[in-house]
Parts: sequence; structure tokens; C-alpha cells
Amino acid sequence: MKLYRRENYLNKIRGFYNDTGMIKVISGVRRCGKSSLMHTIAEELAESGVAQENIIFLDLRKRGFRNIKTPEQLEAAIDQYGTASGIKYLFIDEIQNVSGFEPVVEEYRLEDEYSIFITGSNSYLLSGELATELTGRYIEFEMFTLTFEEYLKMKEFYGIPADPDLTKELDSYILEGGFPKALEYRNISDKRRYVDSVIQEIYKKDISSKKKINNKEVFFKVMNYLINNFGAPVSITNLLDELHKAGITVKRETLTRYIQILLDAKILYECKRFDLKTKKSINGEQKYYLADLSFYFVNNTDNRINYGPVLENIIFQYAKSKGYKVSVGRIGKLECDFIIRDSEMNYAYIQVAMTIMNSIETENREYRPFELIRDGYPKYLLTRNDLIQKRNGVKHLNIPDFIKDGKVFE
Repeated sequence: MKLYRRENYLNKIRGFYNDTGMIKVISGVRRCGKSSLMHTIAEELAESGVAQENIIFLDLRKRGFRNIKTPEQLEAAIDQYGTASGIKYLFIDEIQNVSGFEPVVEEYRLEDEYSIFITGSNSYLLSGELATELTGRYIEFEMFTLTFEEYLKMKEFYGIPADPDLTKELDSYILEGGFPKALEYRNISDKRRYVDSVIQEIYKKDISSKKKINNKEVFFKVMNYLINNFGAPVSITNLLDELHKAGITVKRETLTRYIQILLDAKILYECKRFDLKTKKSINGEQKYYLADLSFYFVNNTDNRINYGPVLENIIFQYAKSKGYKVSVGRIGKLECDFIIRDSEMNYAYIQVAMTIMNSIETENREYRPFELIRDGYPKYLLTRNDLIQKRNGVKHLNIPDFIKDGKVFE
């Protein structure tokens, strides 16, 4: 089957295609599309004139490769295929299946004949020997599940009918989630079963096999609690109290460890508070957002959408996929939903609301944090489907229109 090319990520990686000095690490939650991205990179290389014998693709999940478990076996497999002259493009999918792979990867990098691309399903790949042995010699490209922009384009690419009403399509995206394979299933219950299988796979392959979970029941209760309360302000102390009220007893250090495991597995993403005056992160209270909204709806049989946190999650993921650093903003005693920063330290301020058309009080509440910001960086008010207004230089936009065109914050 012809693959949909996710240009957002290809555009970030293309400048490194021929770089033999930097290992390209593609990370992200399981089933977000890392393997397909590597295949599309290989396709682009072939289309540019690279000979097929110079492209080495080892998918360590597939027959013929899945028995590669040791560094010696990995080296033998690479040498078997790496006989061509010139730059060889080495793709290794699910490299964490090989225990102690890091020295092997470094050896081939030092030969200066291999442009190396590897995938890892979670940040364990970057928290172990690779990070310590290869500091400064690899670059990470983090993938996410489909943004709303990609969801629309991928449906069009595969000829899947779409509703001409963008707002209805946004609601479908919210309920279905952004896992690429979920698009193949027409029935929402089948999509949910698929996402549930992804969660089970993450637990089996990225969590229980890597970390010791003494009480699986409590771990899942903590995970489900955080998933069900995504987008809410959280501190460890408050979370312990809330869990206790829900009948879940867990030690502080265990809770902290469980949260880190969920972050490492990329089920959750942390969004820390950022103080505008000091330009520093504030430790203590933060928010957690989901790698994919389908994680929430798999946990809940109710399809009613709580647009507040849902729309925040969409914007958080979209901004992250575009390469922004994202924080919750503190402006005096008020809070701005997001402060984002690009690689050149340019800022933008974002408020997200389902609507500001309910009342003048609602409108004023959403604009109020902007009124305390004195610098000239852009300010955005993003809503679901409002009549666009102009006020105090704030850019008011509807989320479906903004994201479908792949716009950036500038």
C-alpha cells in the first residue's frame, strides 16, 4: 500500500539525510507512525537516485530479523547487507530489541559511510546508554499521532469520505483519535478496540518489561486517573489527596515514579508552568496532556466531549508537533493556557476556549490575561466555531480553520 507522507516530519529530517556524523533517532508513542516515516524516507532516497543496495532496512519485529537480540547478531546483519560502495543508509526499526546496541551503532557511525536512522517507541531509548555514550552525536525527532491537519490530509489521501463541515470533522477527530491505523476502521467501536490494544502493547513492551511494577492494579488506577483528568492542574500533594479520596493508596515516591513511567512511555506529556516575569519554569504544579485523545475515550463509554481540556490537548499536541516548547503561562495571578517558544526564543501566547459567545463575562475572562502582557509577541484566542472578532490586537481564530492549513504561530 502506498504510504501517506507526513511532510511535517520529513521536512525536519531532510537536511540530515546524508549526514553520516549524526544518528537520527525517531521517537514517539507506539503506533504513531515511526516505521512508516522511515519507509517514506527510504522511498525519497530511492526516488532521488540512491541505489537500492545502498538502502539497508532492518525491521527487528519482522521474520528474518526478530531473532536479532545481541550486538553481534546486529553487526552481522548490517555487514550482510552493507556491501555497496558510497554512503549506505541504515534504517533500524525497534532497535531497543537488541540489548547493548549502542556500541554497534557508534562503530558504524565512526566509519563515516553510514547515515543511520533508528526508531524507539519511548524515551527509554534516550535515557540509557545512547544518551550517555553518544551525547552530541545523535539528534532526536519526536513524532506524535496525527494532528487534525494530518487527519484530514490522510483521509483525503486514502479516499476516506470526510464531512464538508470542518467543525463536525473536528468532533470526529476528537472521538476517533489520531492513530494512523485507526483510520482503516469504519466502526467507532473497532477503532476503540484497536486503541485499547495499543495501550496493552505499551504496557507489555514499554512498561512491564522495562520497569518493575509491584502493584499492577494501583498503577492502572493512577494511569486511568491521570488520563481521565488530563488538562487539569496537578501537584503531587493534591494528586495524592485526590487518589486517596478515590480509594487509591500510594506512596509519594511510588506515585512520582509511576508518573515518570507514563511520561517515558509517552502516554502522557507534562506541561509545566512558566513565569512570564522571571522567564523560568515553576516547579510544583503542572498539567498533563494525552499523547492521543483516544486514550480518554477508550477509558470512558460516554462520548460527550468536554471541550475545555479536549481543545487544549489538540493545541498542545499541534504546537509540539511543530517544534514549539509549550508551557502553561502565569501572568501575575492569572493564567494563560499556553506560552509557546520556538527555537529562536520567540514567544506566542495562546488562550483556548470552546466559545466566547456565551456572554460578555466569558469573553472578558478569555481576553483578560492578554491585557497584562506588555511585550509585542503575538497573542492568539482559539475557539471551536465562533464568529471571528477583533479586539486589542489579539488574533482570534477558529481551531479547525487554523490547523487544517498547517499554520504556525507568528
